[in-house]
Amino acid sequence: MRMRTLELTVGVFILAGVLALAVLAMRVSGLTNDATGDSYKVFAHFDNVAGLTTRAKVTMAGVTIGQVTDIRFDKNRYTGFVEMAINKDVNTLPADSTASIVTAGLLGEKYVGISVGGDDLMLAEGDEIHDTQSALVLEELIGRFLLNTVSSED
Repeated sequence: MRMRTLELTVGVFILAGVLALAVLAMRVSGLTNDATGDSYKVFAHFDNVAGLTTRAKVTMAGVTIGQVTDIRFDKNRYTGFVEMAINKDVNTLPADSTASIVTAGLLGEKYVGISVGGDDLMLAEGDEIHDTQSALVLEELIGRFLLNTVSSED
């Protein structure tokens, strides 16, 4: 009887550990749906959205204020169309704010960074951020550097 109790205790402990790891993995990967609760939609067009994914963070001053909810190709403008859900408590974003696709850390996770403008008009549900800066593609940067180096040697 004592051996059975010990086996049952170890089994419960292992199950709790696996459950804790699963919850931690969900939180770290961003697969939880807690950021889209009380929010409003804002849109932006980018020339290049390379590496940006849905559920990516939207930050301002290093603080997460929302997340990317959809990325589509706009056939009329030939650009990437990004839909963002901004938390309702951040309701004072000036209409002339800038949205940039930024790389975080060494792993290259992309997210949208918003820089505050100075306009008196504020962004509301369904508004568009017009001033955008696309993702920096490392291959293009290396290509430009190499072409510049080759051109200057001639």
